[in-house]
Amino acid sequence: MKTVQISLNSIDKVKAFVNAITQFDFDFDLISGRYVIDAKSIMGIFSLDLSKPIDLAIHVESNTDEIMEVLKPYLV
Repeated sequence: MKTVQISLNSIDKVKAFVNAITQFDFDFDLISGRYVIDAKSIMGIFSLDLSKPIDLAIHVESNTDEIMEVLKPYLV
């Protein structure tokens, strides 16, 4: 598992982020304080405080280069 910090501070960014990660078959979780939600759920993302960076847990053992390339626009 790999964890990175991302910023989703606009509606367009949230939509683009969900579209980008749904192409992968791995699980992605967003962690904000004590809340953990499925990162592929737009409704779940909007339940979080998006004004500050959020931890993204990527549940994958290998092939992180391709994922990190897709996540580049959202990384803090």
